[in-house]
Amino acid sequence: MADPKDKIRAAAADLGFEVCRFASASEPWSAGERLAHFVEAGRHGDMGWMETTLERRAHPTAMWAGARTAIVLGLNYGPEHDPLPELADRSNGYISVYARGDDYHEVIKGRLKTLAGQIASRTGEEVKVFVDTAPLMEKPLAQRAGLGWQGKHTNLLSRSHGNWLFLGVILSAAEFEPDAAEAEHCGSCTACLDACPTQAFPAPFQLDARRCLSYLTIEFAGPWPEEFRVATGSRIYGCDDCLASCPWNKFAAAAKEGRVQARDSLVSPRLADLAALDDPS
Repeated sequence: MADPKDKIRAAAADLGFEVCRFASASEPWSAGERLAHFVEAGRHGDMGWMETTLERRAHPTAMWAGARTAIVLGLNYGPEHDPLPELADRSNGYISVYARGDDYHEVIKGRLKTLAGQIASRTGEEVKVFVDTAPLMEKPLAQRAGLGWQGKHTNLLSRSHGNWLFLGVILSAAEFEPDAAEAEHCGSCTACLDACPTQAFPAPFQLDARRCLSYLTIEFAGPWPEEFRVATGSRIYGCDDCLASCPWNKFAAAAKEGRVQARDSLVSPRLADLAALDDPS
């Protein structure tokens, strides 16, 4: 008898997703407890929404009691070259690889809705779609589904796609046989920890967002902390040092999806040009 998941995987591939795997959305996990410790330690910084949504983030069924299966999708956004050498020229600004193409939420969400509609038609069960827009812990679900594992930098990384996967999740009330979870394959490597310019990792697999340049350049609205000004360099939106330094990237390929490929104007823009911009409003 054919595996019903195979048709879903084929449909996902037709929509441009490189990975489609299945995990239980109802079994217990420890991710909620780890997140609670992160927030209790204040390591979420000014991201108060993490604290206010903590209970809903604790488990997929806290988001939706009817969830039985998580269908986790991955879309490769790998860069064409190692982005780290771009930081050498301080006259140019640095924009994180993930933000150089179209907004990935918009790229992925429509495709997730299309796939979710097909799944609902086949199963007769309700579905819900998530792409980093609701309090759902996508990275632990991705590891449970076998897309990759959360590395020592706390991000998801894959043996086949390195550190460059956008994630989307479809929760379904239908029961599917779960795929095998992925084990952790970091070994003794500390490349990501050593690469961090602000020492934002108190220990392997732990992040202090208050020291993270991605948080500081994107989420933080206060005055720039003096202790991080030199380390920030010419980064103006995000930081990829821990991602790009990972040895698993040697197996990654450049993104095939045109909408997530880098626009020339967002690769090493001249800081002088950015400083000359005005706001006509």
